[in-house]
Amino acid sequence: MANIKELSKQKELFTGGHRACAGCGAAIVARQVLAVAGPNTVVVSATGCLEVVSTIFPYTAWNVPFLHSAFENAAATISGVEALYKSWVRQGKYDKKLNFIAFGGDGGTYDIGLQSLSGAMERGHNILYVCYNNEAYMNTGVQRSGATPKGADTTTAPVGKVKKGKEQYRKNLTEIMVAHGIPYVAQAVVGNWRDLASKVEKALSIEGPKFINVFQPCRLGWSYKPELTCELGRLAVETCTWPLYEVVDGIYKITYKPKEKKAVSEWLNMQGRFRHLAKPENKPIVDDIQAQTDKFWENLLKKESVV
Repeated sequence: MANIKELSKQKELFTGGHRACAGCGAAIVARQVLAVAGPNTVVVSATGCLEVVSTIFPYTAWNVPFLHSAFENAAATISGVEALYKSWVRQGKYDKKLNFIAFGGDGGTYDIGLQSLSGAMERGHNILYVCYNNEAYMNTGVQRSGATPKGADTTTAPVGKVKKGKEQYRKNLTEIMVAHGIPYVAQAVVGNWRDLASKVEKALSIEGPKFINVFQPCRLGWSYKPELTCELGRLAVETCTWPLYEVVDGIYKITYKPKEKKAVSEWLNMQGRFRHLAKPENKPIVDDIQAQTDKFWENLLKKESVV
C-alpha cells in the first residue's frame, strides 16, 4: 500500500520547472505515477500537453529514460521498447527489472491512438498505459474529443443559438479496455493520490498489459481557478461522474463509494465550460446527464456484485 512518507523521500523523477499551466493535473499525474514506479522505468509519451510542457529543447522534466512518440502511436512505441528489453534478457545482455509506462492524453488515447493502444493490449505486452484524461484536445485549442462529456463547450462543439455544446456522450474507453481481457484496468482521479498510487503499484506488480484512466481537470479548457484542480477531481468522484474502480482479471471492485452521492450539477456549476447549463431552458440537458450518471453507477454496482 502506498505510503505518503515513503513516497515523499523518493527522488523527483518528474521535476518542477516545466512549462505546464498553474494547476495542471497532467503534471500531478506524471509526478505521482513515477514516484511509485521508481527510477528503473522507461517512459514513452504521445504528443500532447504533457510532452510539450516537459521537453522543450534543450530542457527536460524527466529524470528517467524518456522517448517522445507521435500523437497516434505511444502504445506501439512502448511495445517496441518492451520487446527489445525482452530480447536483451533472453540473450543475457541485461538482467535489471524495468517498468514500461506510456502516457497519453485523451486525444492521443481515446481517438487518434486507439488503434495503437488496442493492438498493444491484444498482443499482451508487459506495459502500463496511463491516460491523463482532461476530456478534450487541450494542447491544440480545446477541441472536442471522444472523451468530452455531453453539454461541454469546446471550440469545435461550441455553445450557440442552435446547439448547446457537445451533443454526444463521452466514449467509455475504460470498458473498452476491459473488453480486451487484459489483467488490469482501473479508473483513478487527480485529487486522490492514495487511490492512484495504490493502483499504479498494483498494476506494476502484474505481468502483462495494464491500463489506468486518470481523470484530470484542466483549468484552461474547463475554465476554473487553478487552485481548484484537486477539489474538482474529488467532486467528480463524489457525484459519480467519474467512479473509482478497478477490474482485475475481469473482477470488478469499486475502490471508493461516496457516503452520500452528490448531484452532478454541483460539479457542472464549478466549470466555465458548462456555464450555459445553469440557464433554466437547458435544465433538460442537466437532467439527462444526471440520469446517465445514475445509470452507469447503478450498473457498476451490479457488476461489482457479480463474482
